[in-house]
Amino acid sequence: MLYQLLTSVKESFSFLNVFEYITFRSASAAITALVISFIIGPWIIHILQSHQIGEEIRQTGPDSHLKKKGTPTMGGLLILSAVLIPTFLFGDLSNTFIQIIIISTLWMGVFGFLDDYLKVIKKSKAGLIARYKMAGQIILGIIVSFWILNTPEFAHIASKTSIPFFKNFEIDFGLMYPLIVILVITGTSNAVNLTDGLDGLAAGLLAIAFTVFAAVAYISGRVDFSDYLNILYLPGAGELTVFASAMAGACLGYLWFNANPADIFMGDTGSLSSGAALGTLAVLLKKELLLFIIGGVFVWEAVSVILQVGYFRWTKSKYPEGKRLFKMAPIHHHFELSGWPESKVVIRFWIIGLLLALFSLTTFKIR
Repeated sequence: MLYQLLTSVKESFSFLNVFEYITFRSASAAITALVISFIIGPWIIHILQSHQIGEEIRQTGPDSHLKKKGTPTMGGLLILSAVLIPTFLFGDLSNTFIQIIIISTLWMGVFGFLDDYLKVIKKSKAGLIARYKMAGQIILGIIVSFWILNTPEFAHIASKTSIPFFKNFEIDFGLMYPLIVILVITGTSNAVNLTDGLDGLAAGLLAIAFTVFAAVAYISGRVDFSDYLNILYLPGAGELTVFASAMAGACLGYLWFNANPADIFMGDTGSLSSGAALGTLAVLLKKELLLFIIGGVFVWEAVSVILQVGYFRWTKSKYPEGKRLFKMAPIHHHFELSGWPESKVVIRFWIIGLLLALFSLTTFKIR
């Protein structure tokens, strides 16, 4: 809104030309997201506390987590507010990339909110039934893939994705493309949800991932940079830098209150929406495979759950009782039960996430 308003009068006020620069608007969006988080964070925490909207700790989790019972949850409302307001202010709302990413974030934010509402307020242990959440993710994947396949900006590359370490080479998924989009968005959304089990863990990793994607979006939207690095040039994709920067700022702002010991948890409202946004970013930028590197810790967390369940079922079919591959899944709980303090697990996982993020950027030159 602010972007359209100010650029419409830039001929009368030449200093407003600065709003034409994506770098300026992205930095403004990130700072605004941080400021919004700092301002409304205490207010949201107070509202949640006054209405006794607190986290229910599952009895099967580590005993050390029982003290967290009652900590305000649904902190995803803070993240959504901090990312959407700057995007509306500094983003080009007529841009297809921005429209798709906003819809994706809000869509899963609604499903996450319903799940939190049922669990925390209505005291339903199951929350929103898993198949309904899955249906929401699948429908979102269908909407995004259909939108991409029928948008001129994606002509000739709609069903393609780039391959890390290979220049000027893409895979065309053809008719399988909608399925790929569904898998990426659903998998990323659920992986972030699984990772959100320790104070600050998911928020810190998300901030790192969105910062990298902000750089990728900027490069992809510049014909000179994309040509120099031999990556896909996506006209208009640079606008996603504004959203990704706002999301990075929102996650850092939320982390201020979520750092150990946490004053608030993001709940499914935050984890499902931010995960869907991360997956959609990868889809829009044609970096679905690069997401496996950038979000490597999220992948690790999800795979650990799959391996744990699979191994337990396999051993149960062979022996009287099933056996566990890890002490507990997701994998961060395994390290907790191995004696690592929660803060050490979080910081070490952040370090791994940062290393993977830096490594992902090297794929643009090591080709």
